[in-house]
Amino acid sequence: MPTIPQGQSRPSRNEPHRARQVAQSFGVDAERYDRARPPYPDSLVQRIVAASPGPDVLDVGCGTGIEARQFQAAGCTVLGVDPDERMIEFARRSGVESEVATFEEWDPAGRTFDAVVAGQAWHWVDPVAGAVKAARVLRPGGLLAVFAHAFEPPPAIAEAFAAVYRQVVPDSPFNGRPPQQTLDLYRTMFTTFAGGIRETGEFSDPEQWRFDWERSYTRDEWLDLLPTTGGLTWLPEDKQVEVLAGVGAAVDAIGGGFTMPYTTMAVTAARTGALRR
Repeated sequence: MPTIPQGQSRPSRNEPHRARQVAQSFGVDAERYDRARPPYPDSLVQRIVAASPGPDVLDVGCGTGIEARQFQAAGCTVLGVDPDERMIEFARRSGVESEVATFEEWDPAGRTFDAVVAGQAWHWVDPVAGAVKAARVLRPGGLLAVFAHAFEPPPAIAEAFAAVYRQVVPDSPFNGRPPQQTLDLYRTMFTTFAGGIRETGEFSDPEQWRFDWERSYTRDEWLDLLPTTGGLTWLPEDKQVEVLAGVGAAVDAIGGGFTMPYTTMAVTAARTGALRR
């Protein structure tokens, strides 16, 4: 389900970083977010680690620390940055050192890193200002790696979500687009990320990586995940319940579970030149 708002009165699909009210709604239930959101492929983490000149990682939009803990398990030292104090509190409890700030306004206080990563978060960062900030804090040869999951539920599930969402929240900026458009949206978004990196003149030409994998969901597991997405985090509880009931009925109708195909997309680039002060 898309987590980026649409509509004429909201930021365009290429400017989701302007939708701060959505970006900072995920901490409503940080425990659920951490429990339900999927981790990243180990192959992605290992490839980033191998491409970085050292183990010091800055995690932009670290949230509850999902990817930060994966990098820690791979032998990295991680500092997280996130604007939501509720998410940061959970990340700290889980063993991730982290600071509260938007990345654009965060003060590195002279600190530098071997890699700057952002999992499911770079679309909340200005694509040019964020890349400039990353260049400022990366050591020469350091890696900027931004990545996110794109997923397309079975048509019956996606169509049920769109139908009940339009019924419950007819004026929502989330337009319930057909599921086959999700991957196209993410391709467009990652092209924007790459363009922002190129515009700085501080990085090698961006590379795009892709990792395809699957995850099985029971009815309860899927309904646990949905309230952590941008389409539901800001809804009142009664409307969430209506949406989840409709989607739950659709999952029951196809046997009570399904297998979700995921595509994890990444854009990476290496810092060139000397550090700027």
